[in-house]
Amino acid sequence: MVLDWQIKHYNDLSLNEFHDIIALRLKAFVVEQNCAYLDLDGKDKKSYHLICRNGIGDIVATARILPPGLSYEDSSIGRVVIDESIRGNGIGHDLMTKSVEFSKVEFGNAPIQISAQKHLEKYYEQHEFYSTGKEYLEDDIPHVEMRFTPKN
Repeated sequence: MVLDWQIKHYNDLSLNEFHDIIALRLKAFVVEQNCAYLDLDGKDKKSYHLICRNGIGDIVATARILPPGLSYEDSSIGRVVIDESIRGNGIGHDLMTKSVEFSKVEFGNAPIQISAQKHLEKYYEQHEFYSTGKEYLEDDIPHVEMRFTPKN
């Protein structure tokens, strides 16, 4: 499968790109998970967006990389989503690896915070994110706060 990866700040996204990012997020988080929530929280405008396109230019995976101080004291990664048509092919691991690498380059070799759905805790542990012990319900879905602490 031919994939094209890009990272763009919100200011550099085209209207079509932002539309397609939001459409993918709504498809996964609202429709598939049957969870009504306000996706447009204003943080996209201050964030970077990792975009993965398939061979015909469709956005099939994305993640939002937030600068320190926007959601947490540290930088963070969120809105991690892979289109259901390509899940299970390791693309999610590529998505997280690229997100962490970009965060290190852009914000320094510093901790990264995430809010993960509890059932994905083992997936994020594979990328060296570990639970802070804080678990909570967000939109009626169990979540766990996780943190990546870089090795010096």
